[in-house]
Amino acid sequence: MDKAVIARREPFLPGRLVEYAGITIKPAGTANRISLRAPQTSLAMLSEKLGLDLPQRPKSSTTKGTRSALWLGPDEWLVIDEEVADLAGICSEVSVLHSAVDISHRHAAIIVSGSCAEDVLNAGCPQNLSLGSFPRGAVSRTIFGKAEIVLWRRQEHEFRVECWRSFADYVFGLLEAAARAPQ
Repeated sequence: MDKAVIARREPFLPGRLVEYAGITIKPAGTANRISLRAPQTSLAMLSEKLGLDLPQRPKSSTTKGTRSALWLGPDEWLVIDEEVADLAGICSEVSVLHSAVDISHRHAAIIVSGSCAEDVLNAGCPQNLSLGSFPRGAVSRTIFGKAEIVLWRRQEHEFRVECWRSFADYVFGLLEAAARAPQ
């Protein structure tokens, strides 16, 4: 029996780009993602197989090459890779207790960058995003407007907003409206 293959259409928000003084908002490129759940006793083997240390501190992330692991809870990570497609398959090669579910088709990502990025994000996110409170590498599951997001500060003036695809247009539209408002 032949296996059906569904091609993913990327980027999810084609042609969307916002550029104003101090702010750029654009869809992120193609990425593969897994939701990884595992107890403390499984982390060493999973980290070794994934090729990066799974972060164990709240609000932290680790990156090696094109792969990043974002801490979402004491036993939960979002693992993102811009090149390797079968992250769940990699994890299946480890015989320790864990759950690795491919969520690539569920998520979309938006890059918010520039000197006004914090202000634009704070228009819909209640967290303190100042560099002192939310430094480079910080990650948080939070809200933007009425949508749940995962917010990741990749650089001083660059954030990655991960959200469900069904909310991507809503989140992008709110970010665009906030960017148009006087800073």
